[in-house]
Amino acid sequence: MSLRRRPGRRPRLLLLAAGAASAVLIAVGLTGFAASTTGSTAAPLEAHSAPVDLRGNAVAPDQADIPAAAAVQKANPVEASGGDRFSVPSVGLNVPLGALDEVDGAIVPPGFRSAYLVRNRGASPQDPGKGTVFVVMHAVRGGVGPGNYLIDVDGGRAAIARGAEIAVQGKVYVVSGAETVGKTDLPRHAEVWANTPDRLVVITCLLRPADKTPVDNVVIFATLRR
Repeated sequence: MSLRRRPGRRPRLLLLAAGAASAVLIAVGLTGFAASTTGSTAAPLEAHSAPVDLRGNAVAPDQADIPAAAAVQKANPVEASGGDRFSVPSVGLNVPLGALDEVDGAIVPPGFRSAYLVRNRGASPQDPGKGTVFVVMHAVRGGVGPGNYLIDVDGGRAAIARGAEIAVQGKVYVVSGAETVGKTDLPRHAEVWANTPDRLVVITCLLRPADKTPVDNVVIFATLRR
């Protein structure tokens, strides 16, 4: 489905439902604040690559809901190179850290094996004192994406405990809390989008056994360890 702004209305949440090893794209409506760029050395995303999860299993999105190639291109997604990583040792997660831009009120991670830094929102990991670092990733139904490590499906909440460490390009953050936020509520959630120095926000979808398509996101908050 497409995401379009309408005069006088906030951007809406975009959701991609998928088949077989189903995947859920996060997309988030945002309110504006100062943009920044990352110093990551990254390679352009190979658009022809067939999507697979962390176990190498095929991820089969519903073709009708795949974002248009032009929209993906505008986000300028890149995969990590040069050792850029996102890791949460307490849950065994250690994946490449790619990057993308928020475009027209949407954040759409292009792959299912990486976390993605949002370049044009908040701050970069190299200069965390300038604001919040935002990282997004997929959770995969019937497979394993990076977001699967961060969610407790049966409990309907985050699987990461307060005090756990998250490393983003070598900077270490300490988890201060987590929330389950409805996808339709997320664009208006002021706490999530506040541009606060030395803060990290991680967003992924919350998969529930009874839901055919996710209706909630898990949002994890963390503070830079000095």
